[in-house]
Amino acid sequence: MGHPVERESGAAAGSELPPGQRLQRGWPVTHYGPVPKFRPERWDFRVFGATADGDKHCWHHEEFTALPYATVVADLHCVTKFSMLGAEWGGVPAAAIVDLAPPAPDVTHVMVWAEYGFSSNLRLADFLSDRTLFATHKDGELLTAEHGFPVRLIVPHLYAWKGPKWVRGVEYMTADRRGFWEERGYHNVGDPWKEQRYSYQEEPGEGPEL
Repeated sequence: MGHPVERESGAAAGSELPPGQRLQRGWPVTHYGPVPKFRPERWDFRVFGATADGDKHCWHHEEFTALPYATVVADLHCVTKFSMLGAEWGGVPAAAIVDLAPPAPDVTHVMVWAEYGFSSNLRLADFLSDRTLFATHKDGELLTAEHGFPVRLIVPHLYAWKGPKWVRGVEYMTADRRGFWEERGYHNVGDPWKEQRYSYQEEPGEGPEL
């Protein structure tokens, strides 16, 4: 079921933890709004927007769980300042979704959509990282509903809010626009090693053009 890879580390930054973070034992439950009820007969995963062929692509739950599976051992850094180190995540690589449903050549960003209309925007390069994963498992066990079952996005090199729980699809975009938390004052990129927490910290080029 995929190949484990080495855990990312903060070696390049000279520290195991990004600045301002504290080590967390266990995995706190953090989210906005209620936990959605999973109905497998109604669940699907969609890729839409600026696709290469102009079509929408859709997988039902059984089809999605049959997609290529990989594992990534990586840390999770929450903007609330806790970090959970060395978790093993299993699921469908974002790159596998892109291979199956390619974006148009002029796509620069994606919007990842989740239940209740929740969204998070990512640069295409961040989405295409070989460590970005639509996780269904943690440490060999299915995710719990509170932690995002059936699918949550894991983007290890960014703050955890950039990887929503309860993901339902991906929109390819030819220009950037802010997602749910980005519209509410969080940084548009969210690199924990640069401590990019809030929108007022954004440098030119890090946010959507007005």
